[in-house]
Amino acid sequence: MKYYIIAGEASGDLHGSNLMKALFEADKTADIRFWGGDLMQNVGGTLVSHFKERAFMGFFEVIKNLTKVLNFIKFCKEDIATFQPDVIIFIDNSGFNLRIAKWSKQQGFRTNYYISPQVWASRAARVEDIKRDIDNMFVILPFEKEFYRKFDYEVTFVGHPLIDAIADRNKVDIWDFRNQNNLDERPIIAILPGSRKQEITKMLAVMLSIIDDFKDYQFVIAGAPSQDFSFYKQIIGAKNVGFINNKTYDLLSVSTAALVASGTATLETALFKVPQVVCYKGGFISYQIAKRIITLKFISLVNLIMDKEVVTELIQNNFTRSNLKKELSKILAPDQREKLFLDYYDLETKLGGKGASRKTAKSIVSDLKKLK
Repeated sequence: MKYYIIAGEASGDLHGSNLMKALFEADKTADIRFWGGDLMQNVGGTLVSHFKERAFMGFFEVIKNLTKVLNFIKFCKEDIATFQPDVIIFIDNSGFNLRIAKWSKQQGFRTNYYISPQVWASRAARVEDIKRDIDNMFVILPFEKEFYRKFDYEVTFVGHPLIDAIADRNKVDIWDFRNQNNLDERPIIAILPGSRKQEITKMLAVMLSIIDDFKDYQFVIAGAPSQDFSFYKQIIGAKNVGFINNKTYDLLSVSTAALVASGTATLETALFKVPQVVCYKGGFISYQIAKRIITLKFISLVNLIMDKEVVTELIQNNFTRSNLKKELSKILAPDQREKLFLDYYDLETKLGGKGASRKTAKSIVSDLKKLK
């Protein structure tokens, strides 16, 4: 059968690659065409568009690049119409995917969504569009099933794919890691400033500003696969900081603490049991708009899932050098670390067991076979 998958950023590329592996296992004749990244491309199938080409963040940034966005939407529709898939699988990336989903349903295509748009965070009215345009929704956060039920829409909770991604990775020897990356014997503090240029530009300089206050530790930046080192170098300047590209999981596995941009990385960091400070700073206009439409108590997935403040969030004007220094000092203290570890174990329990990608793939293939 023919599958068309649309993922829009690094996390979507990761989860899309694992879903593709599971689809190839469940359907030996699978023909997959996709929008994604290097990880998905390494699995097989045909790459249509790389997410690097569409890495726009925030309301204002999307508006500035509106012509490009509209051209991508037009091209995507044309490509789907040519390929004629048995099913279209959308992965997160709601701004783009929900527009394609509406058109796809009107054209009579089967539509599945893996990793729900964050309609529970803002603009819940979009659920009505999802009910109209999406045949099957597979959710990965435990509270999403109950959220959708309030709108009389039954979805399938499959567990979180990060459980698999982290459990299946190769283990790292800390001394080999240090030697390979020219690191010394001091404990490591990871810096995860995000994957898009806008967020890295807004946050990395502040993250680097506290390095000299923690001379007993070495700081290492987790470089995103979508960005070249030359871009980071402009911000780093003469700072004494390590840099490792496209090895975030290896870095987290050997880190003592982390400074993390809000997003999927906060959950990844928690699953590696690394104490963290969550950071967010957006463009002024984008932040002002978001502040008025987002109704959540927290911005990090860790706190949202646990429904309490497990990790400290430094947002916009609170994301300062002095606050960051204070909060990092706290999570390096033994008492606070022990409390965080206990909360992290509870978090992992809430996320369900392994097998999210396989459960989703089997359900998709089974559904298609019934329709044949």
